[in-house]
Amino acid sequence: MRKSVGIHSDFLSYHKMSKRKYSVGTAALSIVIILVWTLTAFAYDINDKLSVGGVLAGAYQYQSIDDESDTFDDTGRGALPVQPEISFTPTEKDEIFVKFGFAAGNGLNEESPFILAPWAADLEDDVKDINGRNRDYLLTAWYKHTFQFAGDFNLALTGGIIDATDYLDENAYSNDEYIQFMNEALVNGPNAFLPSYDTGGAVELKYHAFSVKGVFMNIGENDDGNNFNFYGMQLGYNLRTSLGEGNYRINANFASKDFLDITGTSKESRQCLLISCDQELGEILGAWIRFGFQDDEAAITFEELFSGGINIRGKLWGREQDNIGIGYGYLDGGNAGIDKSQVAEGYLRFGLNDYVAAILDVQYLDDEYIHGGGTDVNGWIVGARMTVEF
Repeated sequence: MRKSVGIHSDFLSYHKMSKRKYSVGTAALSIVIILVWTLTAFAYDINDKLSVGGVLAGAYQYQSIDDESDTFDDTGRGALPVQPEISFTPTEKDEIFVKFGFAAGNGLNEESPFILAPWAADLEDDVKDINGRNRDYLLTAWYKHTFQFAGDFNLALTGGIIDATDYLDENAYSNDEYIQFMNEALVNGPNAFLPSYDTGGAVELKYHAFSVKGVFMNIGENDDGNNFNFYGMQLGYNLRTSLGEGNYRINANFASKDFLDITGTSKESRQCLLISCDQELGEILGAWIRFGFQDDEAAITFEELFSGGINIRGKLWGREQDNIGIGYGYLDGGNAGIDKSQVAEGYLRFGLNDYVAAILDVQYLDDEYIHGGGTDVNGWIVGARMTVEF
């Protein structure tokens, strides 16, 4: 659900080796915030119409790299993002919502040689000059009105600064980089080019177990520096059986002809079809899968995605607030020099109370390039997170 800023298919933007450090003052401020909020974390209802909430997380990751050129160093980095949010519901059918994003540090995302970002959170650089709009820290600000009709049918309309991942490519077990998987390949479909934090609108229709969602957004600029339009639609079905609840979704995404092709001489559109499913398998286990493909008329890093995994609830060992997640993703390269990428990740989440969780995480990544396209690299990334949701 929570995603990093921008167009998530351009993973080469994370392939940076700069040594820029965040300021001591910013880091100190974030540490103070995390300490205060850890002690006082709760979803605070100011009254029956106004509430304040959000998420705050601190993470440290260390990478051990094996590459053919012996170019990249084993190193560790940390980051501290915080996202406070305010919800105002003047009536049962209306809501005004605002979310801000602040962060200290970029973690391993700017140090890692891997194409896929080790942590798909909104970090320090992500919350500044968002989508080239010269807007910092304001992530979303929208108004929603819900129409309730007879026969369990409702229609919700939303407009403002929105995030496409709040409506498209949802998944119960692989959709939240703060308490679930960290690697972006296991948070959303990397080849789905879902934009975040820009102007647009969303339509949500629900009738019994069926749902339809549509998103339109205008994005300030993509990685080619071009303004573009995004259109997305999702068809969903909620299945309830003796095993538990399951959700089955198909997404179709389209972007205007504002993306350069691999030669950089003409502009092309982008199109993607993606399926995302999750299913409870009794009281202990859950499973998820995500697969899809995009066309390659524009320059793209990945064409196809196949990912999936399991969730194990802590009820197995007598702690309902804990869980284990295990996931794997295979990404087939597009036309930008990458042959394939693979990522395997597992995490163990300890729920300390209703609001705070400590999470241990390990990833194995492997990038293989087409001959002459780059240096093959693989390695391990281990990490630890402390997350406060309030």
